[in-house]
Amino acid sequence: MIEMFKEWYDARHEYAKEWKEKTGGKVMGYFCTYVPEEILLAADVLPVRILGSHEPQDVTEPHIFGMFCPFCRDCLAQGLKGRYDYLDGIMISQSCLHIRQAYTSWEMHIPVPFSYYLPMPHKVQSPRALPYLKSELETFKKAVEEWTGKTITDEGLDRGIEIMNRNRRLMREIYELRKQPDPPMTGLEAMYMAVSSQMIDKTEHSNILEETMKELQTRKLDKPTGQRLMLIGSEDDDSMFIDMVESCGSTIVADDHCTGSRYFWNEVQPNGDRLQAIAQRYIDRPRCPTKDWEQRSRIPHILDMAKDWNVSGAILLQQKFCDPHELDIPAIKKSLESNDIQTLFLELDVTVPIGQFKTRVEAFLEMLMEDDLF
Repeated sequence: MIEMFKEWYDARHEYAKEWKEKTGGKVMGYFCTYVPEEILLAADVLPVRILGSHEPQDVTEPHIFGMFCPFCRDCLAQGLKGRYDYLDGIMISQSCLHIRQAYTSWEMHIPVPFSYYLPMPHKVQSPRALPYLKSELETFKKAVEEWTGKTITDEGLDRGIEIMNRNRRLMREIYELRKQPDPPMTGLEAMYMAVSSQMIDKTEHSNILEETMKELQTRKLDKPTGQRLMLIGSEDDDSMFIDMVESCGSTIVADDHCTGSRYFWNEVQPNGDRLQAIAQRYIDRPRCPTKDWEQRSRIPHILDMAKDWNVSGAILLQQKFCDPHELDIPAIKKSLESNDIQTLFLELDVTVPIGQFKTRVEAFLEMLMEDDLF
């Protein structure tokens, strides 16, 4: 069953097209995991995260600054090349400047029937954030109703909440298994699991998660665990990079980025007011660095994960030119190292220089092994 996640990830576009043909439903492409999928699911819309392809591309220069992060340029390139031509709509929830530009350029230059910009408060620690976001979700709900021609009822919202909560809960439970001295799942497999959930029917994904849970109870990897690592920072679904890291004598057992644990970490807590409960969930979730101020809540969360998953080292990833993570990483590095967790900083581009990175990863792992001896 675990292999299914990779199949979905590799065939994401074919899956969405087949889903659309089979159900007659609409597909919404979204640029940021602060998008409230619960509301889309209540209207029977398939949310599909827009991601890059990690291929060199030369089609975005007329539309977006070359000094914007490679991730946002790669996402826009996928639209310009027609790979998301099946989308009925695109949307973003207030995010960083660079990915906002990818959304705006897409809206301007790639025909799509519906687009929506959801204002999401950056200062989620403000007492005004919850009522503000709830009000914006009310406006968004009406826009989705007009777009789909469907009324979103309380029962529909309850269904959307439960579908999302079930999926999040199952992935949290599987992540818990990676705390074991010999984890039954590699970091690459966990990446495929988490990212594929952002692209396909959540109920179908959750059903495979339940089967995977059973499989993992007795599963043993055909490799030693080696050094236990954590990935922290910018979006990362680069399978070649993750595979390289684990091939050097390590296992990635935890992560904190938006294509991984931050996506599913907490659930909606129903309280009778559906939109308020949804808003509260997105305000409370482990925060993107664009929203982690004035108090730095990310650092205690990351330290707790590193300790709970017993990591010996952390790889700090930054997409080139990513200002939020560039500002965030020094404080995280300092906190981890003051808690005896060594770090390695790597800057990602559209394509990863595997050979150069492999040399640095091998040196980092060798250093961790030496620390284990003393």
